[in-house]
Amino acid sequence: MNARPLKVAVLGCGVVGTEVVRRLHESRSALAARVGVPVEIAGVAVRDRKRPRDIGIAQELLTDDPLELVKRDDVDLVVELLGGIEPAHSLLVASMEHGKSVVSANKTLIAEHGAQLHETAAQHGVSLLYEAAVAAAIPLLGPLRDSLGGDDVTRVVGIVNGTTNYILDRMTETGGEFDAALREAVERGYAEADPTADVEGTDAVAKTVILASLAFHTRLSPTDVYREGITGVTAQDVADARSRGCVVKLLTVLERPAGQGEVLARVHPTMVPLTHPLAQVKGADNAVVVEAAGAGELLFRGAGAGGVPTASSVVGDVVTAARRRLLGRPVGAMAPTVAGQVRPMRELRSRYHLGVRVTDAAAALDDIATVLRVNDVRVDSLHRNRSVGPNTWVLATEAVLESDLCAAVEALSAVPSVAEVPRFIRMLDPVGQEALAR
Repeated sequence: MNARPLKVAVLGCGVVGTEVVRRLHESRSALAARVGVPVEIAGVAVRDRKRPRDIGIAQELLTDDPLELVKRDDVDLVVELLGGIEPAHSLLVASMEHGKSVVSANKTLIAEHGAQLHETAAQHGVSLLYEAAVAAAIPLLGPLRDSLGGDDVTRVVGIVNGTTNYILDRMTETGGEFDAALREAVERGYAEADPTADVEGTDAVAKTVILASLAFHTRLSPTDVYREGITGVTAQDVADARSRGCVVKLLTVLERPAGQGEVLARVHPTMVPLTHPLAQVKGADNAVVVEAAGAGELLFRGAGAGGVPTASSVVGDVVTAARRRLLGRPVGAMAPTVAGQVRPMRELRSRYHLGVRVTDAAAALDDIATVLRVNDVRVDSLHRNRSVGPNTWVLATEAVLESDLCAAVEALSAVPSVAEVPRFIRMLDPVGQEALAR
């Protein structure tokens, strides 16, 4: 093995960056065997060079000048683990303009600027890979890009945020409220000190945009994705889900029925039947179900967060990019060429769990039935929830239009015998038969 080593520059040395550097350093022999030439660290960009770091590499490899590092002639691959938009975006563009292939775990950057970055990669004949940007260690993006490239994907539904899954899982196990579960998640390192991006669903939205680009070859922006976080989920919602044989999960759902061009992209809490594989995903794990015309239903499940799992995926991309660089064949998800045609949420057809608190249960029943009938909301089941008092009616709808359901909720809010605005949560069909309205 006499070929020149491939040199890797790492931008960022946080939790994931530290694991990536350690793995590149400690697995040198194995990586060389897999790539065909030695893979060496050219440098690691950090904010503070003097800060003690137990990463096993020489101090002189640390730099606080990331731009100089990515422009160096001896650097072949750049691994971006900075997060956020800037300076990550400028550094990736500079890397590719100087002929470097790029690996990133930055879902926010790829969601916002993925198409432009792919154009830059194609222009300069380099690879752009980001398997770790969605679901960490789970090999999901590669199969969507390659293995299912000749199939017709119609639906992607999954748990792509480990923090929210941990919080909801704890609420299910303890019966406690959101705030208590969030505090525990922060204390145990499953949530950031500022968990807003996770609990409000913006992290999942960015991942949804990336999934749409690969599953449907469709370019979406984060604003095209309906978003509803988990901060409003209550212990009562979780208990109601249990009474229906369900659990509450924050789901990403992408749907494009065969033969249709419009995509409905959404992130929101959902009651998932215990018979569905996503209901069994515990803790901070992730899982995604992909439905395709030829392949049928495929389940991808595993560690969706954390430094070690994410580093595994990043280094896997490094190996792929390195092999392709040696062959002179850049690889990466092709830039989407079709701007997304987005179907609004009001055209979703789904089943719903609806809770209506009233002043007089018997007197309000006729009013509730009339409002639902007028708004074409058909009821599958109805009972009084005595666990929260005698004056709460709980019902499950049949599959109805979201616009009709929302109109019914608005009308019910104006009924004198209804005590407060009714709450509703969308329900996932146990056999994956939710559909867009035709």
